[in-house]
Amino acid sequence: MAARPRTLVKVAVLADTHAPRRWRGCPPPVAAHLGDADLILHAGDVCTADVLDELASFAPVRAVLGNNDGPDVAAWGVEESLQLDLAGLRVAMIHDSGPRAGRHRRMHRRFPDAELIVFGHSHVPLDEVSDGVRLFNPGSPTDRRRQPHGTIGVLHLDAGRLIRADIVSVT
Repeated sequence: MAARPRTLVKVAVLADTHAPRRWRGCPPPVAAHLGDADLILHAGDVCTADVLDELASFAPVRAVLGNNDGPDVAAWGVEESLQLDLAGLRVAMIHDSGPRAGRHRRMHRRFPDAELIVFGHSHVPLDEVSDGVRLFNPGSPTDRRRQPHGTIGVLHLDAGRLIRADIVSVT
């Protein structure tokens, strides 16, 4: 019997790293989750493009611009929003999803085909589903604000389906 082709995909999700003030190099607890990632998504506020270079040493990186990102981040090829097919899953990403009130409706209008919408900006981790659309904010690994821990997200996909989404403490 032939072996089943590998369809499992691991995606590490970061946002709001705020280098160099908060990110002075990839913290070891974050690096532990990047080493076997197939892709890294960064939902903005990288602040300096060298973070993207560092992340790219672990896995391919796709990112969106945050409100604190400079011209060097845009020059890296980062845009305001992103839509991609991730192993068959339709994903959209933006930095700022706006106020909590009406967020699901607003994001669904902006990205009507997305099954998963990744965002950052608030530094508050979030994983919630409404009307078949999952909103996912990994929080921040380095600037936790009022959160008990710095966090990242880890997504596991299989054959175009999101089989697991985790918010992982890294501090």
